Amino acid sequence: MTRSTSPFRELSMRRKAREIDVIVIGAGHAGLAMSAQLSARKVEHVVLEAGDIGHRWRRERWDSLRLLTPNWTLNLPGKPYAGQNADGFMHKDALADYLEGYARAVAAPVKRATPVHRVTGVGTKYRVTTTQGEWYCRALVLATGAYAEAAVPKVAEFLPQGVTQVTARDYRRAADLPRGKVLVVGGSATGLQLAQELRNAGREVILSTGEHVRMPRQLADRDVYWWLTKSGVLWESADDVDDIVRARRLPSPQLVGQPGADLNLGSLQDAGVEIVGRFAGVSQGKAQFSGNLPHLCKSADLKIQRLLQRFAESVPGVLSEEQLIVTPTELARPRLSVSLADEIKVVLWATGFKPDYRWLDVDTFDAKGRLKHSGGVVAAPGIYALGLPLMRSRASTFIAGIEPDTRALAEHLYGYLNTCTQRIAVST
Repeated sequence: MTRSTSPFRELSMRRKAREIDVIVIGAGHAGLAMSAQLSARKVEHVVLEAGDIGHRWRRERWDSLRLLTPNWTLNLPGKPYAGQNADGFMHKDALADYLEGYARAVAAPVKRATPVHRVTGVGTKYRVTTTQGEWYCRALVLATGAYAEAAVPKVAEFLPQGVTQVTARDYRRAADLPRGKVLVVGGSATGLQLAQELRNAGREVILSTGEHVRMPRQLADRDVYWWLTKSGVLWESADDVDDIVRARRLPSPQLVGQPGADLNLGSLQDAGVEIVGRFAGVSQGKAQFSGNLPHLCKSADLKIQRLLQRFAESVPGVLSEEQLIVTPTELARPRLSVSLADEIKVVLWATGFKPDYRWLDVDTFDAKGRLKHSGGVVAAPGIYALGLPLMRSRASTFIAGIEPDTRALAEHLYGYLNTCTQRIAVST
């Protein structure tokens, strides 16, 4: 692990260390929800936030982004959504304001502008080194979530220098990109939304996608999240899934935060976006694409067909036979390669996000560097995680799922504080 040599860390070492029962790292919706749960149990804690509340929503997402989940799903502990637009989709900046208001409502003890540089075990406690000094705690909550940094594939290293590369984290608006054709890589919600936005701005766009998940925005005048909730799909646990590793890596559904608006490969093609297969590599200055996209489209069509059938069986008498029909994805024969630099001027990586635990110097990672946990209870004494894919249920990455997750983990943490005597193993 790389150690920080910044003057901030040197300054923090000279300040008197403070002790507290629990430290929550991250003041997003997960960290604030856990703070509310801990306060309800009268557990002494502090929430350390690297920037400001809602920082990632304000500074690390594109300008037009709206949530993919309806406002009625914003049920943080003790404060369900009470606005006037329950069926709308909140803009990212409005969500940041919403989180600020929630932090005030639950009196969350947030320490802003306090990035964590390192966490190590010391006996039965953890030492947390920040720019504002050192803390010692008996339990630690990792609430930085699954979307801390952009996940860019290795193939990015082989692109010609004449091609501008941008991640979805850094992209803000179409006007900021250099002129020329844009290759958007990634077939989940982010990739499709950005491809649509660029096309609407008059740009020539190619979308590269592999495995993907189709999802209708509405069925029978009800949002798909109503159906996912009522059918129980959203609350399926890790134990309900045959292959948990694969399930956690599945791409997010192709959706856009707009009532009744479907967004999929077919609608993008109709709008003038060229669809190609998965970005497989670079050879002789050309981007190479996989040829199995037609097969993956058929697979996605079958999966959405099965999902609709499950909806109909779970809530009988609502969906008609016509509403259960899935229109097959019919794409033009996709190209298998495209010249980089000559034809493509910008590659926009919409290939997902990943957690960032580089500061966690504790023996709790597997051979592939993934955090080891069971339902958010990390494989290290007194450490808990929040907001990870299929952590306790499929809802774990959504605001809708944070109340049951934080309630369960807060109870576990409370019990741990009353019994903790185990020494902590520090990674080497």
